[in-house]
Amino acid sequence: MTSLPGPGSSGDLGDEAYRFVDFLAAAGCSVWQLLPLAPTHPAERSPYDALSAMAGNTDLISSEHRVAHGLDDPATLTAQQQAAFSSWCAAQADWLEPYVEYAALRERHDLAPWPSWPPALRNRDPRAVADALAPLADRVQLLRFEQWVFAVQWDRLRDYAASRGVLMFGDLPIFVSLDSADVWASRDLFHLDEESRPITVSGCPPDYFAADGQRWDNPHYDWAAMAEDGFGWWRRRITRQRELFDLVRIDHFRGLDAAWHVPADAPTAREGEWVPGPGADLLSVLVDAAGPGTLVAEDLGVITEEVDELRLQFGLPGMKVLQFAFDGDRGNLHLPSRHEEQSVVYTGTHDNDTTLGWWDQLDETDREQVRSSLVDPEEPMPWALIRLAMQSRARLSVVPAQDILGLGNEARMNTPGTAGDNWAWQARAGAFDDGLARRVREVVTATGRLS
Repeated sequence: MTSLPGPGSSGDLGDEAYRFVDFLAAAGCSVWQLLPLAPTHPAERSPYDALSAMAGNTDLISSEHRVAHGLDDPATLTAQQQAAFSSWCAAQADWLEPYVEYAALRERHDLAPWPSWPPALRNRDPRAVADALAPLADRVQLLRFEQWVFAVQWDRLRDYAASRGVLMFGDLPIFVSLDSADVWASRDLFHLDEESRPITVSGCPPDYFAADGQRWDNPHYDWAAMAEDGFGWWRRRITRQRELFDLVRIDHFRGLDAAWHVPADAPTAREGEWVPGPGADLLSVLVDAAGPGTLVAEDLGVITEEVDELRLQFGLPGMKVLQFAFDGDRGNLHLPSRHEEQSVVYTGTHDNDTTLGWWDQLDETDREQVRSSLVDPEEPMPWALIRLAMQSRARLSVVPAQDILGLGNEARMNTPGTAGDNWAWQARAGAFDDGLARRVREVVTATGRLS
């Protein structure tokens, strides 16, 4: 959402979001896939390392729409609006109250991570928290109000998208940030030591993106503790995602079968090991709560037979990424000839370079491998790969906005294993114009994907 055009350095839920829905409808596209909408840590801006797994990112609130709909001041709400606000707060209280408490206390401590707070607040002692929040009552109420305003604006946009035949496709990061309301409020569900430090952290072994693997530094779950109430925390989490989205991608799906545990003091992720996860016990809960046909598995990385079996047992589509397909291995499951109908195909993801950036780095031998799969080897990039994705037998085809706009490496969204200029790309005003919509619609129609 932040990549939409806007007057500032970030898109929002205002007019440009509605214009983008109109663009999608005109282009014949029926699904808008988004990165997570959660509130991010300001320095990193990563939606996969958020302050809350449940809350909305209030930086996305449109100030113009807020004023236009009378939501700029909680003191001026109509009786009907006040009733709607109160009802929403009551319905969302299980995550909302811990979040506003955490956010207010974090501000009071100059945004310091909660493990560094005084022990009584760090441990969420009820009396200490109540005493600390007493002088912050107005701020806590404003934090509630901001979350409601986000929810109102999101629901209005999603309803508009539905009226134009566009489904919203969200993303559920499998892990949560240590410095988050989720871990602060439910320490017993995570593997932490007595000082609230992670015993092991998340990551992945050496792979395509990083020779030393990746340290994501999220705390690992205590699956035994989570299972005691039938994975209630996860049921609430997926239910919340389905309130927001029509479809939900489970990020790092293989972590449900086994996750890479890196000792907290290890210098790189190479020192980690695979530790079994809850598998079918948890996935049955997620599918039951989300509803059939609404979940997609991000099954990239080191995928074992057990991971495939888990996905197929519950009928979840997996992912195929064309940028991963052309390595010379005829058995590569990302090759168009190996795609299954029950899958989602991408030219690339938010972790890949743009198609033009990727193409520019290929040598001529690799380019010939790509051309051998194209109907028209003379069609220029990125449209040749876009057409190839849409020609796939995969049920759903997703193309990053940067590829539709024909942008190069300068528009890459994220480079895994790096910090710095990630998550910042923003489209220019007017980029998604009528001419581009017609060009996309031509490919959608020619490949038989017009809804």
